Amino acid sequence: MRKAQRNRLPRIPEALLELAAMSPGPAGPLVGIIMGSKSDWETMAHAAKALDALGIAYEVNVMSAHRTPALVDEYVSGAEGRGLEVIIAGAGGAAHLAGVSAARTLLPVLGVPMQSIGQPGATNAGLLAAAILANKHPQIRAALRKYRDSQTQTLLSQTDPRAWSSNTQGETP
Repeated sequence: MRKAQRNRLPRIPEALLELAAMSPGPAGPLVGIIMGSKSDWETMAHAAKALDALGIAYEVNVMSAHRTPALVDEYVSGAEGRGLEVIIAGAGGAAHLAGVSAARTLLPVLGVPMQSIGQPGATNAGLLAAAILANKHPQIRAALRKYRDSQTQTLLSQTDPRAWSSNTQGETP
């Protein structure tokens, strides 16, 4: 990834980085992040960044519901057997990848609308995947609770939006 792209990824609170480093996650990936083309990675990387912040293992693949339907079918129908518990699918204009994926598995499939929502949607998909996993995995529940507490404290310490520094780029703390 180029440096310019890295700088646009969401900042990870230090407390979360420390927690992720302390708690070993499950042996294999719990989340699959899929997208229709490699150009979608700039957006979908935000889902990966949110999972990284919470110490959640994931895998990333490019596949297309239109150009590689057999690959999509093989990947999604075998996801549960490989230990995945959630799939995050980049959804282009017609959202076919997310729809086809959801049709082929009982796992939760979170579609990220690339054009309309993009980066915030990808970040939220990562956090929603964490919330789903937190029901079963205590270490993820603890990391998510710590993240949410951190977000709450940040917001409570900055209730006047005029005081937010210019480096937040319009993001809510």
